[in-house]
Amino acid sequence: MKTALFSTPRPEPGHFLPVLGSGLVIALALPVFLVAGWPIGGWVLAAVIWVAVHGIDALLRRAKSDAANLAASVQAFGLFFKAVGLLVVLVAAAVASPHLAVAAAVTYALAYTFELGLSLLTYFGAAK
Repeated sequence: MKTALFSTPRPEPGHFLPVLGSGLVIALALPVFLVAGWPIGGWVLAAVIWVAVHGIDALLRRAKSDAANLAASVQAFGLFFKAVGLLVVLVAAAVASPHLAVAAAVTYALAYTFELGLSLLTYFGAAK
């Protein structure tokens, strides 16, 4: 039974609920930043990174449907580009302002983790 959980093919679930959930985490982080007196630039950087990553995801999903034979390489390049771009932005922010970079990284990591959890729930909760 345990192996059936991971070996049963399922259709790809929608992306709306996980994206909405991570957006909610980003939005709820703003009042925390304001009340705690943390650098608001960290929240802004996390929000900009979140929007950029989801914008790239939307472009990749569109490219996947337009060019079926190049879909795997387009997806692989997109995953690599997102990871490297995220690291470059956070390292540059860390050089300029370490506190701002930590605030942005932690905020984005919380949103990403929540989105991943919702994605797993929608995938494994889907009908087989």
